[in-house]
Amino acid sequence: MDAEQLDHKLAQVRHLVLDVDGVLTDGRLFFDNNGNELKTFNTLDGHGIKMLQKSGVQVAIITGRRSSVVERRAHDLGVHKLIQGREDKFTALQELFGDEGYRLEDIAYVGDDYPDLLVMTRVGCPISVPNAAAAVRERAIWVTDTRGGEGAVREVCDRIMKAQGTFDAALAPYLHSAD
Repeated sequence: MDAEQLDHKLAQVRHLVLDVDGVLTDGRLFFDNNGNELKTFNTLDGHGIKMLQKSGVQVAIITGRRSSVVERRAHDLGVHKLIQGREDKFTALQELFGDEGYRLEDIAYVGDDYPDLLVMTRVGCPISVPNAAAAVRERAIWVTDTRGGEGAVREVCDRIMKAQGTFDAALAPYLHSAD
């Protein structure tokens, strides 16, 4: 898909749905001696999510693992639509948006592994990170330049806002002093 076609698709996005491991993180799992799970998130992704939500695009998270760390990160970012511990991500997606009017073609989904494929083959804007499984990259209409956990979600957020014409307004507060 060329850049113009991609931007046309991104301009229609009303919901961005994210996987966690391999997308919001680099996919590695760390456990301490007490069995506590540790994850590393990128602050660029977090700020991009906040900016995108302020621009009017709703962000949601669906992950196959259950972790209090993910719950805290979602809360800190103001992401209220969160489903954890679910490999059946398409059913989870329907549950997240079932009470609202939504169209699959208005959803962008960022994934990296096989449990993401069912969602990716049904939404309007399937996106992958370059460190994703080959089958996932092949089914994405866009593979980010940035790897999962290293700012890929920020890249997606910025590109959506640029396609929707909201990026300059989202960036403006950072370019002007409060004086």
